[in-house]
Amino acid sequence: MNVLYEDNHIIVVNKQSGEIVQGDKTGDVPLSDILKAYLKEKYNKPGNVYLGVVHRLDRPVTGAVLFAKTSKALPRLNKLFAEHEKVKKTYWAIVPNQPSVSENEHQPSALSPQPSAFSSQPSAISHQPSVRLTHWLTRNEKTNTAKAYDHEVPNSKKAILDFRLISTGDRYALLEIQLHTGRHHQIRCQLSKIGCPIKGDLKYGAPRSNPDGSICLHARKLELEHPVTHELLTITAPVPKDPLWQALAPGF
Repeated sequence: MNVLYEDNHIIVVNKQSGEIVQGDKTGDVPLSDILKAYLKEKYNKPGNVYLGVVHRLDRPVTGAVLFAKTSKALPRLNKLFAEHEKVKKTYWAIVPNQPSVSENEHQPSALSPQPSAFSSQPSAISHQPSVRLTHWLTRNEKTNTAKAYDHEVPNSKKAILDFRLISTGDRYALLEIQLHTGRHHQIRCQLSKIGCPIKGDLKYGAPRSNPDGSICLHARKLELEHPVTHELLTITAPVPKDPLWQALAPGF
């Protein structure tokens, strides 16, 4: 387990693909239980260990997940996360197409597929402007999927994110995404809607799965005010040790 930050009130870990944040119907041991055992042993705590789940990442997603270690911190963190603009969440995603932007629409309008295998020396994109995606998402509970629409439909919720291009290889592009709303499968669904399904994400249109069952979506950075000390925190999660991640994001 890779602990990215810890103090008396909070702990942030770099979640691995396949781990679940909180218990579900699978019965698999959740990351929250693993963390409780870690804290109990590290601090030689008698009895039960307090740990509050603040937010979640999907099972195949990697990256920074924050937990509350005290009952004082949890409601304050919940309030911060409910007010989305007070917590800045940055994600990185690998997609098989490079989105291009229409100068007139300021929206992705055409996609430029790349040839052959990914390059070991991708080209970095500097000062790339962000593009805003706005859709309305509906959720299918039976299939555990979301669907994006360009306009409001019954039972839909507005979903907003910004993305920009970080680097490109021969076949893949690395995008940086910032969420402004917190909808179910939002990034996965919205990128698929514009023709850029995340690599390995069969549920949203990727042609094949990744060998380890992951999808190439990584919770890269959390920026927030500490719930107790009010210090401004920036917590960054290293990308997975996978050849494609390392090629598109060398040194990260």
